[in-house]
Amino acid sequence: MFEFGSGTLWGFPVGGNTAANPTPMKFGTLQDVSLDISGDVKQLYGQKQFPEAVARGKCKITGKSKFAAINGKMLNDLFFGQTMPAGMKQVSLDESHPIPATPFQVTIAPPNSGVFVQDWGVRYAATGLPFTRVASGPVVGQYSVTAGGVYTFASADNVAGAVALISYTYLLAAVGSQLNITNQLMGFAPTIQVLLENVYNGNQFNVLLYSVVASKLSFATKQEDFIIPEFDFEAFANAAGQVIDMYSNE
Repeated sequence: MFEFGSGTLWGFPVGGNTAANPTPMKFGTLQDVSLDISGDVKQLYGQKQFPEAVARGKCKITGKSKFAAINGKMLNDLFFGQTMPAGMKQVSLDESHPIPATPFQVTIAPPNSGVFVQDWGVRYAATGLPFTRVASGPVVGQYSVTAGGVYTFASADNVAGAVALISYTYLLAAVGSQLNITNQLMGFAPTIQVLLENVYNGNQFNVLLYSVVASKLSFATKQEDFIIPEFDFEAFANAAGQVIDMYSNE
């Protein structure tokens, strides 16, 4: 029997610290999955060079997967197990605003009736040089900003006809979701089941891990490439002593 391709991978929270409404989740646009089953071995030696007996001791099962479809609930259910309020923070990058006349202020109006959250800096459109943020009374090359998103600039920047590129985050209450990760006691994590299915030429090979805890979630960006998160995990026995099942046509 031969198998080909990355297969299909699911995770299902079944215990531990589960998020609200734990749901079986498929790893979307799966790139690859690896599974390593290893054990420690101990050799018994006498006076000769080679061991007279070898026994296997502790064993472990580790795995990792790479996938491209990023879903907030999946990440929370399978890795964090915490709360997910509705709404999401978005970024407005280099929003262009000519510095107006008296009172030399720009009031941010986020898209789609969003709510201003946090300032992330201002640059000159002409040069790309950054403005310096101050508490109040800005002079040339400086700005101040209120919690409501009112940016104040110097009169001299208005006279010079400067255009400001403003970056900020804003909240859309009815779009997306948030992962608000808080500091929990050690041991806090969801326990999940993992199912891997691979089918080629009608032959199916499946692996079921009964109890898994995620050990790493990583993201990496790259010029002219997609973000491919990596999800690493380690398996252990459940209360019934079950660890892993493997199914195949042959």
